[in-house]
Amino acid sequence: MNIHEHQAKALLKEFGAPVAQGVAIFKTSEAGAAAQSLPGPLYVVKTQIHAGGRGKGRFKELGEEAAGGVRLAKSIDDVIFHAGEMLGNTLVTKQTGPEGKQVNRLYIENGANIARELYLSVLVDRETGRVSFVVSTEGGMDIEGVAAETPEKIHTIAIHPDTGVTEADAARLCDALELEGEARSDGMKLFPILYKAFVEKDMSLLEINPLIVLDNGGLQVLDAKVSFDNNALFRHPDIEALRDLSEEDEKEIEAGKHDLAYIALDGTIGCMVNGAGLAMATMDIIKLYGEQPANFLDVGGGATVEKVTAAFKIITSDPSVKGILVNIFGGIMRCDVIAEGVLQAVKEMGLNVPLVVRLEGTKVAEGKKLIDESDLDVISASDLDDAAQKIVAAVRG
Repeated sequence: MNIHEHQAKALLKEFGAPVAQGVAIFKTSEAGAAAQSLPGPLYVVKTQIHAGGRGKGRFKELGEEAAGGVRLAKSIDDVIFHAGEMLGNTLVTKQTGPEGKQVNRLYIENGANIARELYLSVLVDRETGRVSFVVSTEGGMDIEGVAAETPEKIHTIAIHPDTGVTEADAARLCDALELEGEARSDGMKLFPILYKAFVEKDMSLLEINPLIVLDNGGLQVLDAKVSFDNNALFRHPDIEALRDLSEEDEKEIEAGKHDLAYIALDGTIGCMVNGAGLAMATMDIIKLYGEQPANFLDVGGGATVEKVTAAFKIITSDPSVKGILVNIFGGIMRCDVIAEGVLQAVKEMGLNVPLVVRLEGTKVAEGKKLIDESDLDVISASDLDDAAQKIVAAVRG
């Protein structure tokens, strides 16, 4: 689960991280009062969407010459003007895709005098199996370019789970970021704080870009992106309450209500599979034969007829889906349950696209019989390769 920048900063501030004063607003009429509550005289008006690249983004409604989604304002009137241009309009960035995202909230923040911009993130490093810091002296909007062109400027420091961030770890991070004086002193305090927040709140990613050195020598969190492990949200009702459903795909929200693992993609072939590994293999083989999957969907091992019916409805509600592939290898999951769910969903919603079904494993004979005896125009497949070729051929007509 992702949260907005202003929510991430409020959370980090609770742990003791240095952040600037700021106010989140949802209406243009709130902009003036928000700015007046800050010290000024320099303000920053920031769009709040779940996507990076806001500073270089462009609003669909304003044209290429308009400023991006992060703007400096030198007066309260400027803040009000920028808020009026941003709220309700659609911001397109490298991460939103061409459709962009509507801006429903802004963060008005007090300005800062920046001496240096640094990059810092905390994540789970699969190579070491540990929480690690990834840092660079080259912070700011072009960190992707740094990773591609000068990867030697990016440093990864793994933290031992038994000790947390030791003084030696913090010193290594300070050295990697070339921190001196007050900034180094701040860094020695900040890095353990960030690690503590990451672990205690079950984060999957904490990215600060940039982490800035102020002209007075101190450190400040200028931007913050935080993601949480969905599987741990039951332990953090305070975090779950921060969820912004307007930033999420409606189909993914509906899938969550039924405990389905669903991720919307950009392709044309809807997939219903049991098991994450088989789901990935199904997506790969669809791509191998020249088409793109429209979703990742794992119905799990304990699916009921109702759960399968809900999954099928979610797939068919996607207008980009031109064909559906049901690929079930029954272990714990029973093939007859899948068949009953598909039949029930089709009765309720109809079937307007080709459907290929591959069933194997537990109760497979019963499942195939249900499908065969129905009135569905279903294409049967003997194995995964056969299923992929048939659904691709059907979609292509």
